[in-house]
Amino acid sequence: MTRRLTVPLLLCAMSILAGPADRARADESSDKSDQVALFGEIQALDASFFDAYNRCDLRRVSTLVADDLEFYDDRDGLEVSRQALLDDLEKYICGKVHRELVPGTLEVHPIPGYGALEIGAHRFCEASRSACPSANPASKFVHIWRKKDGAWQLTRAVSYGHF
Repeated sequence: MTRRLTVPLLLCAMSILAGPADRARADESSDKSDQVALFGEIQALDASFFDAYNRCDLRRVSTLVADDLEFYDDRDGLEVSRQALLDDLEKYICGKVHRELVPGTLEVHPIPGYGALEIGAHRFCEASRSACPSANPASKFVHIWRKKDGAWQLTRAVSYGHF
């Protein structure tokens, strides 16, 4: 009689244990596809923002930046507001400098309930060059993107490691 109960109990226990593992694998798969989708979204935002930056399309930059943007730079300190950024881009960047993302450096991490954290390295060089020489030193950046009502905006930016 003990044997008759042992086998069904064992099978029942195995099915209970298998259930959560299958759900965990499904959740992992879902998490990975969500991460891939988020990476693609942020990568596209980065490309769109810096394409506008490089072409001095201040109207497009303005749509991608929150009004209360905080921009921290290890050389120039803190700048607060979208308008301050636009003014500086027009004065110091437009027609003078362009930015390139260093391939293979982009990282994207979700910020649940808010948006995403973007980390990477980039180079800046003279606008007259078609590409930044790889000898140009790279600096690093951290961007925090907020997704609100389906639209993404850059809310915080940190630029550091300039040489």
